[in-house]
Amino acid sequence: MTDNLKRAFFPGAAFIAAFVVWTILIKTVDVQPLGLNGTNIGFASFNCMFHRLTGVNMRLYVLTDWLGLVPMSVCIIFGALGVSQTVRRKSLLKADSDIIILGIYYAVVICIYLIFETIPVNYRPVLIDGNMEYSYPSSTTLLVLCVMPTLIEQAHRRLSDTALKKAICVPAVIFSAFMVTGRLVSGVHWFTDIAGAVFLSAGLFGMYRTCVLTFSKKEK
Repeated sequence: MTDNLKRAFFPGAAFIAAFVVWTILIKTVDVQPLGLNGTNIGFASFNCMFHRLTGVNMRLYVLTDWLGLVPMSVCIIFGALGVSQTVRRKSLLKADSDIIILGIYYAVVICIYLIFETIPVNYRPVLIDGNMEYSYPSSTTLLVLCVMPTLIEQAHRRLSDTALKKAICVPAVIFSAFMVTGRLVSGVHWFTDIAGAVFLSAGLFGMYRTCVLTFSKKEK
């Protein structure tokens, strides 16, 4: 295994392991019925303290919700690139391997999102449109931190113009930081929801990078 592969695989595996451990801890440490309608919350004392500190800002919640269209647009752009390559080369298998892997990666992220939409690890600390919703991990945080790093990675991979790369990568980093911070302080998630999404997205991106580097090495 090359140094680049190690730098992608081992941190990715460590973050996925951290996510699993974190999820178990949420279900076992300081669990108290302090959520909506008496629902249980892990790390209840800390989560409630942090929620009281930030309060609830529904405008920020709505803003970050709408801005979730940005990573979805990135997915569509790369999907269109994959379709274009497939049509021009008359075979899906002749599309660039990193684009094929990217499509699989996005599909995996969507599947994981759908799975957690059915698992009540935590409920949101506030009602959304009068309804109780599952909140772990933060789906918007997961989407942003899974997709925006791929935009940065693809920009470095496909572009030679340094100024253009900076014009894409710097806003992507700033946007990601704003979105995670916005979801954290908007008060619609527990702190542990955001942390879990950060662990999981970092692990998934590490696995994506490992696959890309592995196939790139084989192609060379």
